[in-house]
Amino acid sequence: MSAGNFFQENLPKTVIALLLTFAAGLVDIVGYLGVLHFFTAHLTGATVELGHGLANHNWVNVSAVAIIVASFFCGSVLGRILIEIGSRKRIRRIATVTLAIEAVMLAALAQVRPGFAIRPFWGLAMLAAAMGIQTATLTGIGPLTVHTTFVTGMINKLAQLVSHLMFRGYDLLHSKSRNAEAHRDQRRDRQQALFLSAVWLFYVGGAAIGTWAFSSLGLRTLFIAVGLLLISLATDQFFPLSIREEKEQSEA
Repeated sequence: MSAGNFFQENLPKTVIALLLTFAAGLVDIVGYLGVLHFFTAHLTGATVELGHGLANHNWVNVSAVAIIVASFFCGSVLGRILIEIGSRKRIRRIATVTLAIEAVMLAALAQVRPGFAIRPFWGLAMLAAAMGIQTATLTGIGPLTVHTTFVTGMINKLAQLVSHLMFRGYDLLHSKSRNAEAHRDQRRDRQQALFLSAVWLFYVGGAAIGTWAFSSLGLRTLFIAVGLLLISLATDQFFPLSIREEKEQSEA
């Protein structure tokens, strides 16, 4: 595993990962504010709400959460299928296809008028499926596993890196000889920890901007996420985003 400069080696992909994370935070809060007050970009809280609804016989909530989980799952499966096809057909820019599907889904929902609220389950399904597709599109940067639609795994990985940094720093401090490789590893871990911290901040930023914009734009706030997806599509033409994902599929 290379211990070079993490940012220099993966700059386009790290930038796009942060933009997609920002978009996910925005989509998550727009879904919460605009469609039945459920989060659609991550499933842990939704699963807890499912158990809560079952225990209290709240069948509306149970139905909503079931739709979110099923749609996210189907979106993720669709994304992985497309990436597998990209691997077999050697389509290096397969992320263009998956992100375009996500962008169309969000744009379609963004244009719906306020009267849409009478059919909220369709909104939950589209948002959750879009997030499932995004989750499958970009899963790693170099050696680092990345999730752009939920941050629990990212915080856990950040904690691991901080632990590594502490122990490696202690070892280097008490070492009598200069270990160049250990110093490179230390620098790489610091850069990855900085990136994961940025992932969390961008998710928060997406939720904050989404909350602010929703008060005046409503569901049209999703066009901000669509714009970020278009930037990602353009980047994919020059720096294919899902090469690692295709490799993982072909080696499975």
